[in-house]
Amino acid sequence: MSTNVYIDGFNLYYGALRRSPHKWLDLEALCRRLLPKDDIRRIRYFTARITARPGDPQQAQRQETYLRALRTLPSVSIHYGHFLTHTVRMALAVPPRRGPRTVEVVKTEEKGSDVNLASHLLLDAFKRACDVAVVISNDSDLRVPIRIAEKELGIRVGVINPHPPKYRSRVLKATFFKQLRPPVLADCQFPEVLVDEQGEFHKPASW
Repeated sequence: MSTNVYIDGFNLYYGALRRSPHKWLDLEALCRRLLPKDDIRRIRYFTARITARPGDPQQAQRQETYLRALRTLPSVSIHYGHFLTHTVRMALAVPPRRGPRTVEVVKTEEKGSDVNLASHLLLDAFKRACDVAVVISNDSDLRVPIRIAEKELGIRVGVINPHPPKYRSRVLKATFFKQLRPPVLADCQFPEVLVDEQGEFHKPASW
């Protein structure tokens, strides 16, 4: 049974990887582990390039190293959204009795990944590029494209939740559901050292 996997990169990161030691994640190994009976044809990974922040100047460099690792995997394609950063004024959670009751904050929003994922999911379903589509995300905004792919385009769709079970979005209705658990992440890591056409590179030291 031919299967395509659609991974919401930031949903996976904030749901399962951010506070874990398993950020050096091999997506091909992960999909084979989660879907051992499926013929995985393609893994689409949706993300956006981040910019370094004063408190963590190496953040963007670590991401680029990870994207370089993903590019060594023949079945993985990377699809980019973008970030919008702007200053907004927001109310203080506990305002003082005197003085300002609001504060200016820098708000960063990732844009495009959910739309890109939905678009590729529906396009692949329309083209019959797979028999099964598996979405790794807990984003409730994907409920409509998942429903269309199943009900209108006739392919089986599975959802794998990367967030803790108590935060599972119940509006994501699919043919089947799986929960992503930490031991699986631990078993699906890249080697510490990888080689591509540019040469040898290493897992980020802080990971």
